[in-house]
Amino acid sequence: MRTSESHTTTETKLKRIAWLSVRDKDKQFDCLMHHFNESSLEECFHQLSANRAVGVDGITKADYEENLDKNLKALTARMKRMSYRPGSVRRVLIPKEGKPNATRPLGISNFEDKIVQKMMQRILESIYEPIFLNCSYGFRPGRGCHDAIRALHHYLYSHEVQTVIDIDISKYFDSIAHNMVLVFLQKKINDKRFIRYIIRMLKAGVLSEGELTVSDEGVPQGSVCSPILANIFANYVLDEWFEDVVKCHCAGQVELFRYADDAVICCQYESDAKRIVQAVVKRFEKYGLKLNEEKTRLVAFSGKSCKQGIKQDAFDFLGFTFYISRSRKGAFIPKIKSSGKRLRMKLKRVKEWSYSVRNQYRLKEIWRTFWMKLEGHIRYYGVSFNTANVQKFLHASTRILFKCLNRRSQRKSFNWEQFALFMKANPLPKVRVYHTLTVR
Repeated sequence: MRTSESHTTTETKLKRIAWLSVRDKDKQFDCLMHHFNESSLEECFHQLSANRAVGVDGITKADYEENLDKNLKALTARMKRMSYRPGSVRRVLIPKEGKPNATRPLGISNFEDKIVQKMMQRILESIYEPIFLNCSYGFRPGRGCHDAIRALHHYLYSHEVQTVIDIDISKYFDSIAHNMVLVFLQKKINDKRFIRYIIRMLKAGVLSEGELTVSDEGVPQGSVCSPILANIFANYVLDEWFEDVVKCHCAGQVELFRYADDAVICCQYESDAKRIVQAVVKRFEKYGLKLNEEKTRLVAFSGKSCKQGIKQDAFDFLGFTFYISRSRKGAFIPKIKSSGKRLRMKLKRVKEWSYSVRNQYRLKEIWRTFWMKLEGHIRYYGVSFNTANVQKFLHASTRILFKCLNRRSQRKSFNWEQFALFMKANPLPKVRVYHTLTVR
């Protein structure tokens, strides 16, 4: 009863915050720390995954749960007397997609810190979610990648677009200045104790290879609170500025679509696009951000020009390539397909996985996991105009698995005809459109 009752109470309080934030955009919240109580923290505990990597202290969810009531009571008491201090974040480097030698830093907090961060995240979302603009899609409740893809495609289909600005922010999460985050937070939050805990979290430091580093910038990717803090920062630096300032100074229509640090701007005129890029560079410099000059580019993307025989370019967004092609009726319309770069990387991963499991499990177990991987691919890439590319990926992945299985020993396990019979008895997941993009 305690958990369900606390869930209702916490949700009601958070909805009240959201309601107040909707009513008054300039509303400041003076008292937030009372939301950190045993009941709300227990709810956050249950919302956290049990199979995540552990932090510096090595404590898992199961370990913390052994004395859950005692641990939460002690945590609440420490937070009330301002003696709670977050532990340092363990840094892990993971391979970057499409770059064999490049890595992406991932920050892993202690489990108790994740509980506190989860409550912070819920409070911050209640305050800021109502005032975030529609151009933002990343890490927001009820919004996802396909919502951004669908909105962008609809805009390209229904508006005159001459140029698309493909924006890439260099090391966005690592470049977020702590002092500016606090300035933005204090526009809505006047609870000094809450702000002090945010500061402690940001200043906790990163532990990598036994060396502790404390910096004045950066929020660790992988932290529970990082996505909402990154969105708050981008909302003030880019989203609101673009809506209130940039649009007013453009000759034609312009529109921004952002998913976390991945963004594109659609421009009716190329002249506007050139001016916007220059303005974005200066705006970012003001807040310590930089554009990745190699990846940020102006993309010619006009259906009218394509009709006149002028070749147009393509651009990638969230794993898809947007391009212009003829419809069945002969009109030039925007279409999307799986990004070639992303597909090559995924096929490489299929090959690595196939070699790693070929001698460890029976064929049926391998096939079951392989089936689930393909189903996940179909569910993400199964969009309008892209079924043929998804089918090609399934075929290529199956050929890779077939070759790997046939190299389990010196003798071939089976030929393609025998493998085809096995697939007939155990069919692959069907390719279908999970996300419709066509405009009626």
